Amino acid sequence: MKMKRPAWAGRNYTLLTAAAVVTGLGSSGALIAAAFAVLGAGGSATDVGLVAAARTVPLVIFLLIGGAIADRLPRHRVMVAANVLNCVSQGAFALLVLTGEPRLWQMALLSALGGTGQAFFAPAAEGMVLASVSGKQSGRAFAVFRMGMNGANIGGAALGGALIAAVGPGWVLAVDAAAFALAGALRAFLDVRGVPPREPGDGLLADLRDGWREVVSRRWLWSIVLQFAIVNAVVAAAEAVYGPLVAQEHLGGPGPWGLALAAFGAGTVGGALLMTRYKPRYLLRVGTLCVFPLALPSAALAVPLPAGALTAVMFGAGIAVEVFAVTWMMALHQEIPEEKFSRVSSYDWLGSLAMVPLATALAGPVQDLIGRTTALWACSALIALLTAAVLCVRDVRQLTRRPDTAPGAEGQPRTESAHGSADGAPADIPGQVPVTGLPSSAATDDVTPR
Repeated sequence: MKMKRPAWAGRNYTLLTAAAVVTGLGSSGALIAAAFAVLGAGGSATDVGLVAAARTVPLVIFLLIGGAIADRLPRHRVMVAANVLNCVSQGAFALLVLTGEPRLWQMALLSALGGTGQAFFAPAAEGMVLASVSGKQSGRAFAVFRMGMNGANIGGAALGGALIAAVGPGWVLAVDAAAFALAGALRAFLDVRGVPPREPGDGLLADLRDGWREVVSRRWLWSIVLQFAIVNAVVAAAEAVYGPLVAQEHLGGPGPWGLALAAFGAGTVGGALLMTRYKPRYLLRVGTLCVFPLALPSAALAVPLPAGALTAVMFGAGIAVEVFAVTWMMALHQEIPEEKFSRVSSYDWLGSLAMVPLATALAGPVQDLIGRTTALWACSALIALLTAAVLCVRDVRQLTRRPDTAPGAEGQPRTESAHGSADGAPADIPGQVPVTGLPSSAATDDVTPR
């Protein structure tokens, strides 16, 4: 019996979702593989952090340029070009690991190329899924998209950990390269015949200034960007550096760590399923409350809990963070004009990731200075304290969901009021939370900021 596709799941939505599933399968395992490739080459905790930082530095440097370009050029072309670059860099990384003795500078350079591709992909991709649907189904469509992507992360992380243990990290990196190639091909088939060409602006710097004005005029936006500048940094240090080391010393190696990351993915599927039904009135209040559980994985690694208990903690954190991710994206689309979306997104990503390279590079030296356990407890405490501080911001607590929000299609801007916001609402209504700080976010090209 042929399954009937929902009326709101059109061609572009289906292609975007399929591409996200493919990259989720490859990238969730590649994050683990990169860390164990460094350790397998004789690297230390500091070396693992340096390779992780090498990916994030160009991501931070080129994000603003990527956002401005994505508001000028057809976004799907920017996405495909970025996928090609990621395919080439991960393929070369895999070949290096499989055929020889990889050197630290080589692995760092290839990670940097991957980060460059991500810098151009992320602002262009931000909001593309919701732009492919409209009306009351937009929240459900995004939740279903997240279910597919996070379901792929479950299988990808578990399979990646098992493959690393069985055949080594090189083959997992090769799978990720193939996934980027397939995802780029799928995105190349997006139907953009009805998209009018974007009108040239007043120049790149003028576009960046315009995006900056959009950000600083919204207290809810810049306060949470500042929060996640630190939250994302400590999450990245705990996951990319301390997590593999704890797994190697106390949990039995990459297999249990891969299962723990897969459990987080399973939790996000559960959270996305919940959000197909749950429509909170106060988007950012609910979303921010669901950031608190991000403090639990670092605490579990600090103890350290047995592999089974760590897996349970990761599962619970995944549920909560997925609720946050969906409420964030709905708030973002409700409040930000479509024609400025990528520029605002690039500032959001920049704030979210600016401190990640420093945190991952310093994770090893900090461990040597104060001990890994103390460092992990500090990560957990910072996340909890900063989230509590953001809840004190009135605009974050009081952003209210507008039930008739209807994002326009890519290239078909939403109806704007004289104040520049969608659906006749004032432009300064609070409504954006960052999303880049989710576990495994640095490894995939389909995450939303925070």
